[in-house]
Amino acid sequence: MSDTIFAVATGRGKSGLSVVRVSGPKAQLALDGLSVGTLLPRRAALRSLKTPDGRVIDQALCLWFPAPASFTGEDTVEFHCHGAISVVALLLESLGKLPEFRLAQPGEFSRRALDNGQMDLAQAEGLSDLIDSETEQQRQQAIRQLAGGLSREVDQWRAELIAILALFEASLDFSDEGDVGAGVLNEVGSRLSNIRHQMAKVLATGDRGELLREGVTIVLAGAPNAGKSTLLNVLAQRDIAIISSIPGTTRDIVEARLDLGGYPVTVLDTAGLRISSDEIEQEGVRRMLARAEAADIVVWLRAAEESAADLPMELAGIAGLLVPVITQIDKLPVEAGDLRISALTGEGMDEFLEVLTERVADRLGQNGEGAVLTRARQREAVSEAVESVDRTLAILHSAGTELVVEEVRMAMRAMARVTGHIGVDDILDQLFSQFCIGK
Repeated sequence: MSDTIFAVATGRGKSGLSVVRVSGPKAQLALDGLSVGTLLPRRAALRSLKTPDGRVIDQALCLWFPAPASFTGEDTVEFHCHGAISVVALLLESLGKLPEFRLAQPGEFSRRALDNGQMDLAQAEGLSDLIDSETEQQRQQAIRQLAGGLSREVDQWRAELIAILALFEASLDFSDEGDVGAGVLNEVGSRLSNIRHQMAKVLATGDRGELLREGVTIVLAGAPNAGKSTLLNVLAQRDIAIISSIPGTTRDIVEARLDLGGYPVTVLDTAGLRISSDEIEQEGVRRMLARAEAADIVVWLRAAEESAADLPMELAGIAGLLVPVITQIDKLPVEAGDLRISALTGEGMDEFLEVLTERVADRLGQNGEGAVLTRARQREAVSEAVESVDRTLAILHSAGTELVVEEVRMAMRAMARVTGHIGVDDILDQLFSQFCIGK
């Protein structure tokens, strides 16, 4: 934290514009070191950047952000220069010659923003997700997290737990017998039950936020020559699977990462399901069944020329995940019923994609409000807090005050892991404001 760090804040390589960011206690020295001169805070100025030996590097827009009103909470300087590789390289070289300046490590600007209270841990994770977002729905979820959606929920629970601890402390301080009264215990029980209800509601979204971050897995399954590889190529809009009229061509799993109506999905083309004496094809079928069992959605394809048949017994356990589709209707028209498509002519594809997108949205719970929890770490911490609250409610009227208070504190520590901060001084502040203790 005592070093001043710098790095390119935009993409690497040749571009129209590059932003080089400097942050740290001596950031303002960069203005003098590059012959920029004095700048007004948060006011862009066009200046010539020069090396320490006087060579012109480039003309750039220069900005000065005094602490704490910056992304990192430290003194920060930004140079918006042309994106030529030679320009950026010379600018970085010149900054590296300034005393106590060094290249930033991966994520160090965000880490300093976290350390300086510009964001909490959940928001930092939201920023990471925003940078990695590939689809519109991922972007929206990351923006909610970065804007403090989860942090506000956790802060409300944390404030309520602090208030409950303050009730215990005050009741003990003002009690002649040193016991917590029944009225206080009843109030605490009511407030804890309310917190538990709120946390349980958030946990009820399950792994939907995590799934949106990682993407929904869709397996294309069916008999050989049902059109799985052709459909994958159409969905991916490029030839990534080999297409052949010879049954058993697809033996290993071929996958494509897609944006389906704003949702991230990974579509897997698998070996055709049939009995075969070929050991390699048998292994392909085994892998197909394993991936189908682990998938979020399975598209079961049946060629129009095939007679209708019951679902193979190997897939009976995942019948609820299936989307039945009749393929190759350009060869043999079929009556209305299941979804019908021709990947070759495009007939029925719009309806198929609409249904598939709805199934993905249902799996992610996106027909209502988005998930609040987006990582397993967050979900586990909230689950631990719920368990602590449950234990508190169970012993509230029977155990000693010390045990009850410790369970509440354990819930608070679990909450601290979500946002990355908590302090005992908050409890004292609550006490002083409500009961004027120490006046």
